Amino acid sequence: MKNFIKIISNRAIIIGLLILLQLGLLFAIIVRFEEYFVYFYTIYIMVSAAVIIKIVNNRSNPAYKIAWIIPIMLIPIFGTVIYLVFGRIRFTKEEKQKMSLIQEKEKEANLKTVCSVTIDDGNEDAKIQSNYLSQYGEGALFKHTSSQYFPLGEQAFKAMLEELEKAEKYIFMEYFIVEEGKMWDAILEILERKAKEGLDVRFIYDDFGCLTTLPHHYYRKLENMGIKSCVFNPFIPVLSPVFNNRNHRKITVIDGKVAFTGGINLADEYINEVERFGHWKDNSIMVKGEAAWGFTLLFLSLWEFIYKNDDNIADFYPDFEEDHLVDSEGYYQPYVDSPFDAETVGINVYLNLINRAKKYVYITTPYLIIDNLLMEALCTAAKGGVDVRIIVPHKPDKWYVHAVTKSNYSQLIEAGVKIYEYTPGFIHSKTFVVDDLYATVGTINLDYRSLFLHFECGVWMYKTTSVMEVYEDHIQTEAMSQLVTLEEARSISWLRKVGRATLAVFSPLL
Repeated sequence: MKNFIKIISNRAIIIGLLILLQLGLLFAIIVRFEEYFVYFYTIYIMVSAAVIIKIVNNRSNPAYKIAWIIPIMLIPIFGTVIYLVFGRIRFTKEEKQKMSLIQEKEKEANLKTVCSVTIDDGNEDAKIQSNYLSQYGEGALFKHTSSQYFPLGEQAFKAMLEELEKAEKYIFMEYFIVEEGKMWDAILEILERKAKEGLDVRFIYDDFGCLTTLPHHYYRKLENMGIKSCVFNPFIPVLSPVFNNRNHRKITVIDGKVAFTGGINLADEYINEVERFGHWKDNSIMVKGEAAWGFTLLFLSLWEFIYKNDDNIADFYPDFEEDHLVDSEGYYQPYVDSPFDAETVGINVYLNLINRAKKYVYITTPYLIIDNLLMEALCTAAKGGVDVRIIVPHKPDKWYVHAVTKSNYSQLIEAGVKIYEYTPGFIHSKTFVVDDLYATVGTINLDYRSLFLHFECGVWMYKTTSVMEVYEDHIQTEAMSQLVTLEEARSISWLRKVGRATLAVFSPLL
């Protein structure tokens, strides 16, 4: 009985039931008024035509358009209703303008606090990428920075605890998933203690990401501990496009001098304290120096948007002169991608890396759900002699997403791309490393939600020591993975082929 009560009182179960109830109510209304079918159908045709024209003419990805047009045409009435509820970007014009003003404030603060840096070694490819991120990714270029790449979540966790203990002024954190357990409990103990010592401690978590992992209104508990907290995009059980745009970013900032980003969330499977899909292979990178200030600005911009306060950003700028920062060999550029605008920063960074590669492109990603642009870029690079290798999980976390990932194997392998599956379990890291020169570490998966709908972040690096650390990690991970042959990719039943093909059509919605 207790288990039954626990199940039916679960927030996710309640929300799911409420949404199903609303869908059922819509269906009941339609059935109730079926005698007026002719009038309903005429209105439906007119509305559907308008919606399809709108979809065709908007700036979204073509595959995303097709994935919505098909249900609108195949499922009378419901297809259009479902699109109007779930298919649109939810941010209003006023919200977009508000974020634009915050970003301008962020740029001004950056110009006042950090000396302007440009790539001046003659590499035009690097310069073009950096210029693009400066204009559209909210990311300034930094040089006075050191970094350490962590191939596993448990290594990053240990370093994170050590750096959090050193905090003297403030700690800013934002994560998609937070779950009570060894990892979060250890971090929370430090955050509470530091807040009591008078530090400015702030935390953002995504409500949908934490739907099944944290109690409702968990932010109140954090506030009672002295931790300023806010929930990104609070999830309400009403048919709404609120589902679409989630905060998938992972950022920790300490005093503006140290920052972490990467694939790991704050839950025990990310540090292999709990086994869900075999060994969980994840990563993180720690930057120390001016690039950490870049992540501070990224956090503060979203904080101001959600929390609705008006900080003087310059107050958070650290005194780097006391630290005697080394003149790092390479360059670092933190960046974000968000649905506030039509600029698809994440995919453009990846496309630029692929298209400008001369020797190799090595990629790790938990999902390989790519559109025609990425498919053609990867295949063309491989056909041109670039060594393209991609590592994906062997044990999936979502069977239907993994089925779509596998549906892309044949075309890529035929073009010369090498696909590896991480045999020990699930790989969640999202990395690109190219030609011993460039690397990205961050939160952006190779799937439609990451590339077009979610708030994401990462750090682009050029000629840094961590570029080669990412490379070494890829080689070592590859040694633990199995190469997928073309014969294996093709050797599936016709029924499975049909299933994968069907899922692939709707992959932008997964």
